[in-house]
Amino acid sequence: MMRVLLADDQILVRAGFRALLAAQPDVEVVGEAADGEQALGMVREQRPDVVLMDIRMPLLDGLAATRRITEDSALGAVKVVMLTTFELDEYVFEAIRSGASGFLVKDTEPEELLRAVRAVVDGDALLSPGVTRRLIAEFAARSKSPAPASVLAGLTEREREVMALVGMGLSNEEIARRLVVSPLTAKTHVSRTMVKLGARDRAQLVVLAYETGLVRPGWLG
Repeated sequence: MMRVLLADDQILVRAGFRALLAAQPDVEVVGEAADGEQALGMVREQRPDVVLMDIRMPLLDGLAATRRITEDSALGAVKVVMLTTFELDEYVFEAIRSGASGFLVKDTEPEELLRAVRAVVDGDALLSPGVTRRLIAEFAARSKSPAPASVLAGLTEREREVMALVGMGLSNEEIARRLVVSPLTAKTHVSRTMVKLGARDRAQLVVLAYETGLVRPGWLG
């Protein structure tokens, strides 16, 4: 059973998401929050698997709430998916830096919302379909000071190769086809790379891939 917390200051948005999620046999909505402070308190109390977090909320915005969640080691298992009105909302880039596992536009299709919840529980980063590579390229263009390449010193050549492919927006299945290995092997390489770098999820691997220069925007197809 996947446990989900809804955080949005619009009651109709929360009601719509709750109705959809609660109808699924493998999903439990453990609470609703109308602002960031309330969301943070409920996360600490309920320890959900996933938080669907609106970016703009009163008292404490979604970005600040996400940073507090991802910086708290006691909440390491909690994943955050940011909700935004626009696909390229400027706050999305900071959301990924803040530790969010991805983002969804609020008018996303119901099937995509359900896929998102299941994907982040499985440890995958989630970006709305059709904008993944465009978003990554834009994020890279806005990147701040690069991280030293030495942070990759502990990776094998294959792990660097896999990390670069993750940074280019490829899924485990696409990585498997590119490297001619099984999807399970590709997933194992991704998981080991995340462990070695202390990354919460794929989204942070993407950030590091660009910040260390392992991948550059011009390489995107």
